[in-house]
Amino acid sequence: MTNLTNDQIRQNVRSRYQQIAVRKIGSSSSCCSTESPNSTASCCDNPTDFNAISSKLGYSMEELAAVPEGANLGLGCGNPQVIAELQAGETVLDLGSGGGFDCFLASRQVGETGHVIGVDMTPEMISRARENVAKGHFTNTEFRLGEIEFLPVADDTVNVIISNCVINLSPDKQQVFHEAYRVLQPGGRLAISDIVTTAELPQEIQNDLDQLYSGCISGASSISALEIMLKQSGFTDISIEPKDESKAFIKDWVPGANIDNYIVSAVIKATK
Repeated sequence: MTNLTNDQIRQNVRSRYQQIAVRKIGSSSSCCSTESPNSTASCCDNPTDFNAISSKLGYSMEELAAVPEGANLGLGCGNPQVIAELQAGETVLDLGSGGGFDCFLASRQVGETGHVIGVDMTPEMISRARENVAKGHFTNTEFRLGEIEFLPVADDTVNVIISNCVINLSPDKQQVFHEAYRVLQPGGRLAISDIVTTAELPQEIQNDLDQLYSGCISGASSISALEIMLKQSGFTDISIEPKDESKAFIKDWVPGANIDNYIVSAVIKATK
């Protein structure tokens, strides 16, 4: 994968999530090729299993029932709502907002005096999320098309940034954290759930762009690398806490490949 440009990686990821976005709710079709032995369960399960998948990630039945149909796409590796400690009136930014699932949960917490912005680079995801805004009559939530390395958000305007298993997909994570720092207000905070490596990934995993990179595996960074990037962007109070219990669902992403020996979900916090 070393010869691929950042844009090639982004285009591959965009294509993968375009397929997910246009998938019909209730369809049994997979977003991944059934011929591939590396299809990941995190994005390719039957859509009727989305709530079951998300409950394993830490979402309550109340949360799952609170969003419009079509918002939960069964994606992610945790529940950023649990760690964000959102307050009424705050402005929240979701990096890689998908169908809007986490945004809609955040909108309930910040209330009518708050504001929620979702950013996603896939036009089909933005369209889906905006349809869900209309279905759910959310007045404090909006979705913007853009890349998380170049956020369509003004300086010093956000209180909290959340994200769910998305930053690992970026080919330029340092730029993502630079942008996050730029848009946060002084005292603003990151509350992110993402994948980190616990051991060096084998070359065959590192080089699998089609399935394992866009499946939230090959692009993962180590805890020490993430700490360095966050510090270089200016963040303080950095905390990266791996969640060993996440191995229970990660092992199913690529059955038989023992992926859980190399990656784990983690809670990432930092302050501007």
